[in-house]
Amino acid sequence: MSLDKTYQLVPGTTVFDAEQSARGYHLNQFCMSLMTAENREHYLADERGYLDAWPLREEQKQALLDRDLNAAMREGGNIYFLAKWGATLGLSFQQMAGSMTGMTEQEYRDMMLRGGRSVEGNRIDRAVLEAAHADRTPPAEHATITGAVFTSHVPAIGAAMDHHKTDEPYWQPVFGGYEYSKRWVEENLPDVVVLVYNDHATTFDLSVIPTFALGTGAVYPTADEGYGPRPVPGIEGHPDLAAHIAHSLIRDDFDLTLVNEMSVDHGLTVPLSLMFGDVETWPCKVIPFHVNVVQYPVPSGARCFRLGQALRTAIESYDRPLKVQVWGTGGMSHQLQGPRAGLINRAWDNAFLDRLVEDPAGLARVPHLEYVEEAGSEGIELVMWLIARGAMSDNDGSGEIEVKHRFYHVPASNTAVGHLILENHPRAEAPTVKE
Repeated sequence: MSLDKTYQLVPGTTVFDAEQSARGYHLNQFCMSLMTAENREHYLADERGYLDAWPLREEQKQALLDRDLNAAMREGGNIYFLAKWGATLGLSFQQMAGSMTGMTEQEYRDMMLRGGRSVEGNRIDRAVLEAAHADRTPPAEHATITGAVFTSHVPAIGAAMDHHKTDEPYWQPVFGGYEYSKRWVEENLPDVVVLVYNDHATTFDLSVIPTFALGTGAVYPTADEGYGPRPVPGIEGHPDLAAHIAHSLIRDDFDLTLVNEMSVDHGLTVPLSLMFGDVETWPCKVIPFHVNVVQYPVPSGARCFRLGQALRTAIESYDRPLKVQVWGTGGMSHQLQGPRAGLINRAWDNAFLDRLVEDPAGLARVPHLEYVEEAGSEGIELVMWLIARGAMSDNDGSGEIEVKHRFYHVPASNTAVGHLILENHPRAEAPTVKE
């Protein structure tokens, strides 16, 4: 079923949603550039030249050159961003608002002095609204989740690949555990991977700490984590599906930070390298989904599991026949700090893998204290696996899962490596019977 966007029916109103944001991203960023006196001076000296330096569509440029705010908003502009452009031109907010209504500044001011525009005659036509609600036909085609991949994302694994050490005796057992995985993903190649990972003080420092951050941009470069960027391709995102997911999850009361620009570190690139190997371009699009597991409080396992369930609803309501996989990364047991540094708990890790397959809802109730005590302070990354597990169709009885591969090895640098592949087998939907 398509998402409810009946707010688009309110007359004379452009609601700035995730789709509008994606459409107008560069337009609004252009407006933000006018927050410095130097840039304002350059813009006023050569408007067309300044606009041409931005990756704007011609329709967006023309809207600004024509001083047409309604057209600019149709092209994804937001009034708060466009206000900075208007201020650069010396326009008052009432001048700007009046121009969108066909009024002069004085006419608009007089209307406001009389109490403003009446809502009467400016509401949604009831017949139009009823027709919109009556048309709840599920899309003929929709995205499906074909499987979940769970894997550790150890930075040293990436370094071993980048420096061609995978056949060394220390590393060969680790990479041997992913040989089947590379064959499987080649045979089950998704259109999009929603990759759940945590940023390691790379994009998000202590100035901004989002609990859940969804990448809604078009591209993501590889981060420099202090040793130079890994020699791997940048990420191509899927802004349309990401915007759809954002809309659905926020409507389901999950508070997301939406990120259009960021670099991605080993938490995201190492899993891609393990599954796809050394490639010139990644063979599918990737939506980064960051979870804070660095600074407490971090989200509970139960919340992550429910988020995965909501993520499945979001993906399956997208009306394009995409094949989507959800990957959960991080862990397994490891501690990188303090006198307990180097902690590994094989028994706990393998019990986690057992329960992840057989009892994910019960596993979701494990408290943070147990993760930290038994799996080490950085073992808390494993809560991210519960997002991917929650997205499988067996959780509500509408399908089944199949374990395709399981692997566990100690050590890879400071970490126990865990890996699991689950195929998702939703049951066929019963055909709708018309009376």
